[in-house]
Amino acid sequence: MKLNEVIKNTIIQNQAPIGFDEFMQLALYYPQLGYYRSGSEKFGEKGDFVTAPETSDLFGFCLARQCAQVLNGDNDILEFGAGSGVLAAQVLFELGRLECLPKCYYILELSGELQHRQQQTIAKALPELLERVVWLDKLPERFNGVVIANEVLDAMPAKRLIQKQGKFHELCVDLDKDQLNWRSDETVFEKSAIKLPVNVVEGYTTEINPRAMAWIDSLYGALDEALVLLIDYGMHRDEYFHPQRLDGTLRCYYQHKASDNPFVYIGEQDITTSVNFSDIADQAKSSGFQVAGYATQALFLISLGIDEYLLTEKDNDQRISLAQQVKQLVLPSAMGESFKVLALSKSINVKLNGFKEQDLSHKL
Repeated sequence: MKLNEVIKNTIIQNQAPIGFDEFMQLALYYPQLGYYRSGSEKFGEKGDFVTAPETSDLFGFCLARQCAQVLNGDNDILEFGAGSGVLAAQVLFELGRLECLPKCYYILELSGELQHRQQQTIAKALPELLERVVWLDKLPERFNGVVIANEVLDAMPAKRLIQKQGKFHELCVDLDKDQLNWRSDETVFEKSAIKLPVNVVEGYTTEINPRAMAWIDSLYGALDEALVLLIDYGMHRDEYFHPQRLDGTLRCYYQHKASDNPFVYIGEQDITTSVNFSDIADQAKSSGFQVAGYATQALFLISLGIDEYLLTEKDNDQRISLAQQVKQLVLPSAMGESFKVLALSKSINVKLNGFKEQDLSHKL
C-alpha cells in the first residue's frame, strides 16, 4: 500500500480530520514507507538537502572541541538521529586527535537503514573506533556526558494553528474529494503552557511543537551530569511570531527544491518546521536544565576556532577548498545565521568556549 493511501485510511477510520503532527508523523516515520524509514538517499548532493556535517568536516571538528570541555575519559556522547554518520565520524576523529575520546559514542537511531549506513560510514573512516559506537533504539536510563542533536528538533512532528476571528484554531488534515487538504478545527485551540502570538491578522498561520517540548522533558529525566547541544534552524519567539511571518515556517524539500506543500511526494520529501528556541528554552528551564548558551552557528564555530583549521592547512588548493566550506557554514546568506546553537546543562558548571564571541540567551 502507498503511504498516501495509509494516511487517507487513517482519516477515514478516524471519521474526522487528523492533526498536522499526526500527518507529519506518518509521512516521515511510518514503517518502511515514511521518509526517514525508506531506503532513499536523503543527505548530500544526491539527496534532498545538505546538512552542515555534509558541507564540511570542520563543523564536526569544532563541535568536538566543545565536547572536549565536558568529556573526562569516563563519560560518553549520545547523538540523536545521526543521519549518514558523517558527524559522528568527524567528532570521533577530532576527539581522537585531541586525545579526549568518550568511553562510548551512543547513536539513538530508529531507522534500520540509517543505522546500517552510519555503521558503514564510521567503519570506513575510523575502523579502529567502531567498537566504541553503540546503537540504541530508546533513551538510556542514565547518561553522563554530551548529548548532540543536529537538525533533530525540526523533524519532530509539529501542530499548525490558524487565526480565525481573534482566536487560534488547529489546522488539521482532511480528505476533500479523495484529496488531502487543510481543514481548520472549529473548536478554539487552548494550551496555556505554550505562548502564542497576539494581535495578528485573520488567517495568520504558525506552528507549535508540544512533542519537542515533551522530548526535552524526557531527556532531562535520563541525564545525570550532561551538556546538551541543540543545533537547528530556527529563532527566538519574537522573530518566530513576527507579524509578517503570515504562513508560518513549514518547508518541504524534494531534490533540493523547497515548497510549502506537504501533500505531494508523500514519503519522498522531507517535511520540517523551524524551531522556536524560546519555547525550547522555557521548557528546558521548567524541566530543570540551565540554559548554558545560545548563539548563531557562525559565531559558535568562530568561537571554537574554525579559522584556525584554515591557518594550519599547508596545501594551498586544500586551503581554498576549506575556505569555501567555511563560507557555507558561517556566512549569513548561507547557514551562518539561520542556524542556531542552544546549549543546556544539568549538574555541570562550565563556561562553554562555543559562546565566547556571542551569547544571545537574553533574547530567548
